[in-house]
Amino acid sequence: MLDHVFTDAIAALREALEAALLEPLSVEERFHADVLLGDLSWQTSYSLPGEGNPPRVQADILLEWSTWSQSSYRSWRLGEPPGDLPRIAAEIVLRIQRLRHQPAPARIQAILPEESSPMGKVRLARSGPRIEIAYDGDLAEPEHAIEFSYEGTYEFDEETLADPAMLDEHFASIGGWVTSTLVRLGDLDLEYLPPDEEDDQTS
Repeated sequence: MLDHVFTDAIAALREALEAALLEPLSVEERFHADVLLGDLSWQTSYSLPGEGNPPRVQADILLEWSTWSQSSYRSWRLGEPPGDLPRIAAEIVLRIQRLRHQPAPARIQAILPEESSPMGKVRLARSGPRIEIAYDGDLAEPEHAIEFSYEGTYEFDEETLADPAMLDEHFASIGGWVTSTLVRLGDLDLEYLPPDEEDDQTS
Protein backbone atom coordinates (compact mmCIF):
# COMPACT_ATOMS: atom_id res chain seq x y z
CA MET A 1 0.00 0.00 0.00
CA LEU A 2 1.40 3.41 -1.01
CA ASP A 3 1.72 5.91 1.83
CA HIS A 4 -0.39 8.94 0.99
CA VAL A 5 2.09 11.38 2.56
CA PHE A 6 4.65 10.48 -0.14
CA THR A 7 2.13 11.04 -2.94
CA ASP A 8 1.21 14.33 -1.22
CA ALA A 9 4.88 15.36 -1.39
CA ILE A 10 5.01 14.43 -5.10
CA ALA A 11 1.87 16.46 -5.79
CA ALA A 12 3.19 19.47 -3.86
CA LEU A 13 6.49 19.48 -5.74
CA ARG A 14 4.80 18.96 -9.12
CA GLU A 15 2.45 21.87 -8.39
CA ALA A 16 5.38 24.13 -7.41
CA LEU A 17 7.24 23.33 -10.64
CA GLU A 18 4.26 23.86 -12.91
CA ALA A 19 3.23 27.06 -11.09
CA ALA A 20 6.68 28.39 -12.02
CA LEU A 21 5.76 27.86 -15.72
CA LEU A 22 8.09 24.92 -16.22
CA GLU A 23 7.06 22.31 -18.77
CA PRO A 24 7.18 18.57 -18.00
CA LEU A 25 9.07 16.56 -20.58
CA SER A 26 6.88 14.04 -22.38
CA VAL A 27 7.09 10.43 -21.18
CA GLU A 28 9.64 11.39 -18.52
CA GLU A 29 7.72 10.85 -15.28
CA ARG A 30 8.50 7.52 -13.66
CA PHE A 31 7.42 5.81 -10.44
CA HIS A 32 9.64 2.94 -9.35
CA ALA A 33 9.28 0.33 -6.63
CA ASP A 34 12.29 -1.78 -5.67
CA VAL A 35 10.79 -5.25 -5.39
CA LEU A 36 13.72 -6.50 -3.29
CA LEU A 37 14.24 -3.62 -0.86
CA GLY A 38 10.80 -2.04 -0.95
CA ASP A 39 12.09 1.50 -1.55
CA LEU A 40 9.91 3.80 -3.66
CA SER A 41 11.12 6.56 -5.96
CA TRP A 42 9.56 9.16 -8.23
CA GLN A 43 11.45 10.80 -11.08
CA THR A 44 10.47 13.53 -13.49
CA SER A 45 12.06 16.13 -15.77
CA TYR A 46 11.09 19.73 -16.52
CA SER A 47 12.37 22.39 -18.91
CA LEU A 48 11.75 26.01 -19.80
CA PRO A 49 9.01 26.64 -22.39
CA GLY A 50 9.98 26.51 -26.06
CA GLU A 51 13.31 24.76 -25.58
CA GLY A 52 12.97 22.16 -28.34
CA ASN A 53 13.54 18.43 -28.08
CA PRO A 54 15.69 17.70 -26.27
CA PRO A 55 15.80 21.04 -24.43
CA ARG A 56 19.07 22.95 -24.01
CA VAL A 57 18.61 23.07 -20.23
CA GLN A 58 16.48 20.89 -18.02
CA ALA A 59 15.94 19.84 -14.42
CA ASP A 60 15.74 16.17 -13.46
CA ILE A 61 14.01 15.64 -10.10
CA LEU A 62 14.11 12.57 -7.88
CA LEU A 63 12.27 11.84 -4.61
CA GLU A 64 12.97 8.62 -2.68
CA TRP A 65 10.81 7.08 0.05
CA SER A 66 12.79 4.33 1.77
CA THR A 67 11.38 1.28 3.52
CA TRP A 68 12.71 2.75 6.78
CA SER A 69 10.62 5.91 6.25
CA GLN A 70 7.60 3.83 5.30
CA SER A 71 7.87 1.89 8.57
CA SER A 72 8.41 5.06 10.57
CA TYR A 73 5.35 6.69 9.02
CA ARG A 74 3.12 3.69 9.68
CA SER A 75 4.32 3.51 13.28
CA TRP A 76 3.47 7.19 13.72
CA ARG A 77 -0.01 6.60 12.29
CA LEU A 78 -0.55 3.76 14.75
CA GLY A 79 0.31 6.09 17.60
CA GLU A 80 3.44 4.25 18.65
CA PRO A 81 6.07 6.17 20.68
CA PRO A 82 7.80 8.62 18.33
CA GLY A 83 11.37 7.91 17.34
CA ASP A 84 13.02 9.36 14.27
CA LEU A 85 10.32 10.68 11.95
CA PRO A 86 10.22 9.74 8.25
CA ARG A 87 12.15 11.64 5.60
CA ILE A 88 12.31 11.96 1.85
CA ALA A 89 15.64 11.98 0.00
CA ALA A 90 15.56 14.64 -2.71
CA GLU A 91 17.80 15.35 -5.69
CA ILE A 92 17.55 18.03 -8.37
CA VAL A 93 19.96 17.71 -11.30
CA LEU A 94 20.42 20.82 -13.46
CA ARG A 95 21.61 19.84 -16.91
CA ILE A 96 22.90 21.69 -19.98
CA GLN A 97 22.93 19.51 -23.10
CA ARG A 98 23.15 19.59 -26.91
CA LEU A 99 26.45 21.43 -26.51
CA ARG A 100 28.71 21.54 -29.57
CA HIS A 101 31.89 21.83 -27.46
CA GLN A 102 32.98 20.53 -24.08
CA PRO A 103 32.04 23.17 -21.49
CA ALA A 104 34.32 24.72 -18.88
CA PRO A 105 32.94 23.53 -15.50
CA ALA A 106 34.31 26.50 -13.53
CA ARG A 107 32.49 28.98 -15.75
CA ILE A 108 29.15 27.27 -15.24
CA GLN A 109 29.62 26.58 -11.53
CA ALA A 110 30.37 30.27 -10.98
CA ILE A 111 26.74 31.22 -11.69
CA LEU A 112 25.21 28.42 -9.64
CA PRO A 113 24.37 28.84 -5.94
CA GLU A 114 25.91 26.44 -3.45
CA GLU A 115 22.45 25.59 -2.10
CA SER A 116 18.87 25.50 -3.33
CA SER A 117 16.03 27.57 -1.95
CA PRO A 118 14.46 26.13 1.23
CA MET A 119 12.60 22.85 1.14
CA GLY A 120 10.95 23.04 4.52
CA LYS A 121 13.79 23.53 6.99
CA VAL A 122 16.56 22.26 4.69
CA ARG A 123 18.35 23.34 1.52
CA LEU A 124 19.76 20.97 -1.07
CA ALA A 125 23.55 21.16 -1.38
CA ARG A 126 25.37 21.36 -4.71
CA SER A 127 27.84 18.63 -5.68
CA GLY A 128 30.59 18.71 -8.29
CA PRO A 129 29.83 18.60 -12.03
CA ARG A 130 29.53 15.62 -14.33
CA ILE A 131 30.40 15.93 -18.03
CA GLU A 132 29.14 13.63 -20.81
CA ILE A 133 30.28 13.16 -24.40
CA ALA A 134 27.97 11.21 -26.72
CA TYR A 135 28.45 10.08 -30.34
CA ASP A 136 25.91 8.79 -32.81
CA GLY A 137 26.37 5.56 -34.79
CA ASP A 138 28.64 7.03 -37.46
CA LEU A 139 30.87 8.82 -34.90
CA ALA A 140 30.04 12.20 -36.36
CA GLU A 141 30.06 15.44 -34.37
CA PRO A 142 29.82 14.58 -30.65
CA GLU A 143 27.26 16.07 -28.31
CA HIS A 144 28.39 17.33 -24.91
CA ALA A 145 26.45 17.80 -21.67
CA ILE A 146 27.21 18.95 -18.15
CA GLU A 147 25.12 18.60 -15.03
CA PHE A 148 25.21 19.68 -11.41
CA SER A 149 23.34 17.83 -8.69
CA TYR A 150 21.67 19.31 -5.60
CA GLU A 151 20.96 16.76 -2.88
CA GLY A 152 19.46 16.72 0.58
CA THR A 153 16.82 15.22 2.87
CA TYR A 154 13.41 16.63 3.66
CA GLU A 155 12.55 15.64 7.23
CA PHE A 156 8.94 15.54 8.36
CA ASP A 157 7.80 16.91 11.69
CA GLU A 158 4.67 15.74 13.45
CA GLU A 159 2.73 18.85 12.44
CA THR A 160 3.33 18.19 8.74
CA LEU A 161 2.54 14.49 9.10
CA ALA A 162 -0.79 15.44 10.67
CA ASP A 163 -1.50 18.04 7.97
CA PRO A 164 0.24 17.13 4.68
CA ALA A 165 -1.25 20.25 3.07
CA MET A 166 1.68 22.08 4.68
CA LEU A 167 3.90 20.43 2.06
CA ASP A 168 2.57 22.94 -0.48
CA GLU A 169 4.13 25.76 1.53
CA HIS A 170 7.35 23.85 2.24
CA PHE A 171 7.98 23.07 -1.44
CA ALA A 172 6.59 26.31 -2.89
CA SER A 173 9.91 28.12 -3.44
CA ILE A 174 11.57 25.23 -5.29
CA GLY A 175 9.69 25.85 -8.55
CA GLY A 176 10.79 29.47 -8.82
CA TRP A 177 14.33 28.56 -7.86
CA VAL A 178 14.56 25.89 -10.57
CA THR A 179 13.12 28.25 -13.18
CA SER A 180 15.45 31.15 -12.37
CA THR A 181 18.49 28.86 -12.27
CA LEU A 182 17.62 27.28 -15.63
CA VAL A 183 17.20 30.78 -17.10
CA ARG A 184 20.70 31.74 -15.90
CA LEU A 185 22.14 28.58 -17.42
CA GLY A 186 20.28 29.15 -20.68
CA ASP A 187 21.61 32.71 -20.88
CA LEU A 188 25.23 31.56 -20.97
CA ASP A 189 26.95 32.20 -24.29
CA LEU A 190 27.35 28.58 -25.40
CA GLU A 191 27.08 26.96 -28.83
CA TYR A 192 24.38 24.32 -29.20
CA LEU A 193 23.62 21.59 -31.66
CA PRO A 194 20.12 21.80 -33.22
CA PRO A 195 17.19 20.03 -31.54
CA ASP A 196 15.93 16.81 -33.07
CA GLU A 197 12.92 18.35 -34.77
CA GLU A 198 14.95 21.25 -36.24
CA ASP A 199 18.04 19.56 -37.67
CA ASP A 200 18.62 22.37 -40.14
CA GLN A 201 18.87 25.11 -37.50
CA THR A 202 21.21 25.94 -34.64
CA SER A 203 19.76 27.18 -31.38
